[in-house]
Amino acid sequence: MVVRYQLVGQDLGGVRFAISPLNELVLSLHAWRDPGRYPLQLPWVREMRRVRDRLDAELLFALVNDDLWTPDFLTPRPWSPLTRLEDELAAIRGTSPGIVDRDLRLLRGPGELPVPLRGPGVLDRIVAALTGYWELCFAPHWPRMRALLEGDVTFRGREIAQHGLAAMLAGLAGRVRLTGDTVEIHPRSRLEYTRPAADGLTLVPSMWTSSAATPIHPDEPPMIIYLARGLGTLWEPQPLPAPGALAGLLGAHRAGLLVQLATPASSSELAARLGVTPSAVNQHLRALRAGGLLVSARHGRAVLYRRSDLADRLIGH
Repeated sequence: MVVRYQLVGQDLGGVRFAISPLNELVLSLHAWRDPGRYPLQLPWVREMRRVRDRLDAELLFALVNDDLWTPDFLTPRPWSPLTRLEDELAAIRGTSPGIVDRDLRLLRGPGELPVPLRGPGVLDRIVAALTGYWELCFAPHWPRMRALLEGDVTFRGREIAQHGLAAMLAGLAGRVRLTGDTVEIHPRSRLEYTRPAADGLTLVPSMWTSSAATPIHPDEPPMIIYLARGLGTLWEPQPLPAPGALAGLLGAHRAGLLVQLATPASSSELAARLGVTPSAVNQHLRALRAGGLLVSARHGRAVLYRRSDLADRLIGH
């Protein structure tokens, strides 16, 4: 089976990359059905199972079928590498009841829908379940996940610059190729359709696919979801390298944190990245901030830390 997207004229310049928190959230439900397909994600899967009783697990489980498909309306095409979950959830709240019903029935096949997916207000219940799932299972790790996805986008952009669009597409799970003006995708499913990509083709890296995937319904905007590079290192504790003189002055852990905080991060993100407890990280962050080497600002529910100008000059020397 094959899905074809036809690029015509300016459409070749309409190939773009984007990152979708909502896509990752929904596609991660595959691991509920078949965790054996995601051996590199087992540390996360084990953690997820510990909080399962605090989630609307019955509804979430119903959003994945035996073929590991999920409803198209829950995996909308993102437009930017900087897409926010809040914006995506706001968009799907506006999905028409007809589209919701179409996609759920396409997912579940003939017959009655599972009980959690029946009745009025099903879209609101789905959004609420996904929100709770995000807060418990994704939010503490999302900065680390996003960094991996952004790294993949950077790599693919370099591939286009050095080797061209066709070579980059051929490297997406080995199931995508550009033939003339047509992008052909061979997903591991029974999908087959051809459609023009007059409004562009979006490439979305993911941690939750084993091959290239496309929307189920041919009316959905052209999109290819593919496996991001570097997944094997996602859950490995990262080292804290630091210049020797700086480590001698501040201690290895605090010097390493300063090096890491060239870009803002929260204490929970740092703890997940380094494989330590948040309390251990907070102790060092408080000391560095008290010494004038960090500044902090609240961003939503999290407090983000970054190096101060003084710390930048210290590391520069």
